[in-house]
Amino acid sequence: MTPRLAGHRRRTAATDPPSLTNRSWQEPSDHQRRGMDADVVLDLGWGRLVFGQTFSDLRGIVLALRAEETGRRDICIYPRDPHVLVGLAPDELFIDPSYTYRLDLYRYRPRHDLIRGVFVRTVTSLAEMEQINEIYARNNMVVGDPETMWANHRTRTFTYLVAVDRRTGRVVGTVTGVDHVLAFDDPEGGASLWCLAVHAQDAPPGTGEALVRVLAERYVGRGRSYLDLSVMHDNTGAIALYRKLGFHRTPAVCVKRKNPINTPLFSRRPPGLEDVNPYARIIAEEALRRGVRVEVTDPEWGELRLSLGGRTVLTRESLSEFTTAVAMSRCDDKRVTRRIMEQAGVRVPRGVRAGDGDLADALHLLADCGEVVVKPARGEQGRGITVGVHEEPALERAVTFAQQFCPDVLVEELVEGDDLRVVVIDHEVVAAAVRRPAEVVGDGRSPVTDLVRATSRRRERATGGESRIPLDDTTAEVVSESGYGMDDVPPSGERIRVRRTANLHTGGTIEDVTDRLHPDIAAAAVRASRAIGIPVTGLDFLVPDVEGPEHVFIEANERPGLANHEPQPTVERFVDLLFPETRQR
Repeated sequence: MTPRLAGHRRRTAATDPPSLTNRSWQEPSDHQRRGMDADVVLDLGWGRLVFGQTFSDLRGIVLALRAEETGRRDICIYPRDPHVLVGLAPDELFIDPSYTYRLDLYRYRPRHDLIRGVFVRTVTSLAEMEQINEIYARNNMVVGDPETMWANHRTRTFTYLVAVDRRTGRVVGTVTGVDHVLAFDDPEGGASLWCLAVHAQDAPPGTGEALVRVLAERYVGRGRSYLDLSVMHDNTGAIALYRKLGFHRTPAVCVKRKNPINTPLFSRRPPGLEDVNPYARIIAEEALRRGVRVEVTDPEWGELRLSLGGRTVLTRESLSEFTTAVAMSRCDDKRVTRRIMEQAGVRVPRGVRAGDGDLADALHLLADCGEVVVKPARGEQGRGITVGVHEEPALERAVTFAQQFCPDVLVEELVEGDDLRVVVIDHEVVAAAVRRPAEVVGDGRSPVTDLVRATSRRRERATGGESRIPLDDTTAEVVSESGYGMDDVPPSGERIRVRRTANLHTGGTIEDVTDRLHPDIAAAAVRASRAIGIPVTGLDFLVPDVEGPEHVFIEANERPGLANHEPQPTVERFVDLLFPETRQR
């Protein structure tokens, strides 16, 4: 068989398959070596690609992988005799538990119909590289250096694509391509796909497929022979997509270094880890990266036992033994929390108690404020809360509803502003995010009910079932306030709020604002955490502007969801608190 030369290009699909050596993962022939660059290593910002078939000596690959920088993930693809390669440095290298899939581009056929709602294009600015990193972080991928990525993109060797939601204009997905011909004069005329990632909550259906197709079509236009990719063996969703598009398995493997980032790939996984929720799993993954032993003691409860040396810490998500029972009780009862905040000089909304049939104080507050919030004195996840009560019958119903969750009820003035969550760990602000009530975006074809169901499914997938939008009377009432019925079809791009509260468990969304947080709000958050005496907490404020000083404290959460705050290092700071000796300087 003779290789297909790089200079032989087609812009239309070939009628017959090209003659390929099919030896990318084996020792190159003399014919292949002629004209092919040697010892090729490409820096992608998050790590380097080491093209094993360009090395004449396996020891050269070992040396290349040993040069991996801290916090990066280098990948050697197409190494010949990978078992021998690993055998040269068994304490340092391992064969990645992934599959290599190939799309023969002469067989590729474009999709007949358009994938609605998404537009794929090349990256246009350094700022969009930052947005790509945000998507990487949301998918627990290693983020890259934007400057390196942007410099790469300005050459034809690399192709960085982004998917843009047509309704919102936001970047919701990305993929990277590497042209092997331009990288090292590959005689097989190949290319490879890396870092396919989509925003699990916001990306329209079909975003991943659109990204892969556009990249494949770019390389068909260049006359490339095939498009390869590496995918984890248990990523069933991605594998199903690749097979649908015509990719097939090849024997090629990847080799990586045994670094802290890769620990979950070569070290035995604790039994039960796959059964815990995302909020506990990310803590376990970070602990494993640092060499901390993880035992899943109660998967349903999200409970872990973390051990290092002779010390053990029991955690339930972000709640640990470091949080005292007194601190928990202060967060649990909103009346106590209010009193502590007032004593600490943190502003709280006006509020009164209601219950036992006595609504006199609540009615007086309602008359004075015009609109109030009714909530159980104890509870979490937004259960039993009614926002926007402005008349006596509604107040009575709201109090009765709240009493289903706690006999003691709190009625507070409704303060206008954004719902701000500030995560404080070890009395330092680590992350801040504005939480917004669930909303749907019209596509011009679907009724509101279908939009809610589709959005809710994306929320569930992105949070492991932790977040969903209820289809209940409250949703219908909020939709009607926007002038729509549940069966109406809103125009494309129209945003419709479907819930009153920004609780993430009922489909709320979150936007990171850490870098914009006003110092006065940050100081109030630290003051609040110290007053409660709690090492890890999520503090909720209402603010007219996160960049301004005004704020009103709402409540403190003793078990904030750390998975909601990428790219901020909430999980890293939590494990730093538990095991400071593992802190990465």
